[in-house]
Amino acid sequence: MGVLRAGLCPGLTQDMAQLLRSRGIKTVVDLVSADLEEVAQKCGLSYKALVALRRVLLAQLSAFPFNGADLYEELKTSTAILSTGIASLDKLLDAGLYTGEVTEIVGGPGSGKTQVCLRVAANVAHGLQQNVLYIDSTGGLTASRILQLLQARTPEEEEQVTSSSGTLKVVVVDSVTAVVAPLLGGQQREGLALMMQLARELKTLARDLSVALVVTNHMTRDRDSGQLKPALGRSWSFVPSTRLLLDTGQGAGASGSWRMACLTKSPRLPTGFQEMVDIGTWGTPVQSPTLQGDHM
Repeated sequence: MGVLRAGLCPGLTQDMAQLLRSRGIKTVVDLVSADLEEVAQKCGLSYKALVALRRVLLAQLSAFPFNGADLYEELKTSTAILSTGIASLDKLLDAGLYTGEVTEIVGGPGSGKTQVCLRVAANVAHGLQQNVLYIDSTGGLTASRILQLLQARTPEEEEQVTSSSGTLKVVVVDSVTAVVAPLLGGQQREGLALMMQLARELKTLARDLSVALVVTNHMTRDRDSGQLKPALGRSWSFVPSTRLLLDTGQGAGASGSWRMACLTKSPRLPTGFQEMVDIGTWGTPVQSPTLQGDHM
């Protein structure tokens, strides 16, 4: 809180501020925490005037209290759950993408990160009739890929080109690694600060505009253990609310459209659960058995 000075609030004059400073009460915190009866005696000020001054300062400068139940109700009314169009993926996400949150899709080359983002974008735009902002930082987005997805759902061309009148609900950044990685290498000493500034902006965007933010991230090899891990380091790991790992390893059907998706971070569900995800055709996928792996 600020220093006591004339004009800070009604009733605080220059003479009163000087008297208070002479007794060691220089800030609003000093005045609020002081024994006002003792201050009134030492400074020769009116006790009632000091009480009124403290009330005005508290009302003007302190945070307004909120009821937890009210905040919860506000959160429920402002949060939407958007289906990805992939049943097994929705299961891992606890029904779908949540507005106001950042969801990260992690995987190596060819794991299907971009394909999942395109499936999500096409489903939200066509199936849910909401707008999607797709930011392609790698040059991998082509109109033909989106057209192929739409044609699988809407055979009539006229229906495919109908514009959506909905609001913006999903923002996709594919990939965030391509944006941030150049800032972290070389002589960029401010790279980490720039990355965290971008992270704050993304989370603020998701929260203030009530959109679901989807980002993709690459895999990198740990220098010490040699194991693969999500890129951008530990600092970035706190940014997404939910993190999914796509794998094309054994049993995931690397040559086809099936991938193993593992939930490695979630605010609602236990981590370590896995699902087989069909990232190819757009339709109702064949249900695959839930695979419960070790906690990651």
